[in-house]
Amino acid sequence: MSATTASSLPLESTSSVWMVRLSDYWQLARPKLSLLVLATVAAGAFLARWALPDGWLLASALGGTALVAFGASIANQLLERHTDRKMQRTADRPLAAGRLGEIEALALVMGTTLPGLAILWFGASPVSALWALATWVVYVVMYTPMKTMSAWNTQVGAISGALPVIIGWTAIEGELSLRVVALAAIVYLWQFPHFMAIAWLYRGQYSQAGIMMLTVVDPSGRRAGVQAVVGAAAVMLASVVPAWCAYTLSPAGALAYLAVALVLGFMQLACAAWFYLDPNETSSRWLLRASLVYLPGVLVMLVAIPSWHWMN
Repeated sequence: MSATTASSLPLESTSSVWMVRLSDYWQLARPKLSLLVLATVAAGAFLARWALPDGWLLASALGGTALVAFGASIANQLLERHTDRKMQRTADRPLAAGRLGEIEALALVMGTTLPGLAILWFGASPVSALWALATWVVYVVMYTPMKTMSAWNTQVGAISGALPVIIGWTAIEGELSLRVVALAAIVYLWQFPHFMAIAWLYRGQYSQAGIMMLTVVDPSGRRAGVQAVVGAAAVMLASVVPAWCAYTLSPAGALAYLAVALVLGFMQLACAAWFYLDPNETSSRWLLRASLVYLPGVLVMLVAIPSWHWMN
């Protein structure tokens, strides 16, 4: 018994090491963020024809984008490993904590990004692959280093957050139209109330790490409040466009979508105004919650527009 147990220890130890390693890989991929990216890809693909896309094209768009998003996330953490060590919320990330090495991380970047682009190119469309590459470049090459240089980093980062909509669209449809531009604008503008709330909650850690968020540049929170309000107001205007585009398809569906989008928009705008008037942990958390309700709610209602037509 003792000999058997002893001989099994190395195998158990190796298994444990690999479980930890796989957990670190999963953490590098930041699955919650990637899930949001994939939701916008799916919305863009559905919006291209107001119908469920071809299964192969959709699977290729989602799978390829997921791999590219994983690669961008790993590259981001590789570049930010030194600043991540200075913040409590990121200090335990695999690269910041030293559990993974730089060469291994770089191999993971290449091993996810390149296959992801290939899947998009051959499985969906070359145009969608080019948009995915543009998203990767904006996020990794522009946004990531800009975070320690300028408070304008949010405006640049929001571009990479909005482009996956176009990846999904171009995987299904060759040419862009007003519908996809409106949806990309919604995702872009939504990020301002969302990230201003986060920037306020973690302003102390951002400051300690030397990250130039707007709440660090202006500790009063007034400028962050202005951007939150402007973004929340502008996204309501942008949300009207898809309803106008869809009205001939399904008047009932378009009006139902618009009603929900405006109600959620007013809620988000009210929280943004509260944050502007009194920036504190409570108001910022309410704004964050409102933003987390707004975008999924709008996307769900948007893709549900044709179902009203089918029911009628």
